Amino acid sequence: MLKLALLSAWLFLAALCPPLLAADDAMDIRLHKAAAADDVTAIRALLAGGAEIDARDASGATALLVAAHGNKVNAARALIEAGADVNAKDGIDDSPYLYAGARGHLEILKLTLSHGADLRSVNRYGGTALIPAAERGHVETVDTLIEAGVDVDHVNRLGWTALLEAILLGDGGPRHVKIVELLIKAGANVDLADNDGVTPLQHARGRGYGGIVALLEDAGAK
Repeated sequence: MLKLALLSAWLFLAALCPPLLAADDAMDIRLHKAAAADDVTAIRALLAGGAEIDARDASGATALLVAAHGNKVNAARALIEAGADVNAKDGIDDSPYLYAGARGHLEILKLTLSHGADLRSVNRYGGTALIPAAERGHVETVDTLIEAGVDVDHVNRLGWTALLEAILLGDGGPRHVKIVELLIKAGANVDLADNDGVTPLQHARGRGYGGIVALLEDAGAK
């Protein structure tokens, strides 16, 4: 009876008290928090103490991806220089490289490019970093990715290239006009149509984007 009572008491306490995190798990969590806070001193101390540099949080993000989310350049630099994987993807196929490119976080993007970024990697829509950068009007980012050698004519799962997204999801303003100009200069196929057979020029005319229309016509688009 005594043993049964002790067992019941132990089970009751176990139900009330969640299991303690392993020391390594707690350290990895602190690494993610240090990345979010841009705390380089803490990052270096945690890594020196044995924290796993590419450990994942509940979303599958590494500490480097957390730093990229917040555009924490100092944290990203410290992690990348310590060997963090710039191509490690989370549960929705974002990597530090892809996220920095899509969001126009230029300094972090350049760090990833100089440390092994996979230019052929794609996001959950099947698009390269160039496509969302073009859509969102990140001129310098688009220029940087073109110079790095990203395929300007890559087609995502929606049937869109960077040129098409700059028109379809852009606003036709100066930033998107400049991006179209950069893509044309980089050799983008100006007649590569979407899944419905509509060309970039037809989309630009339909939206009244005169500056883009002029660029496409000068490039011989149909």
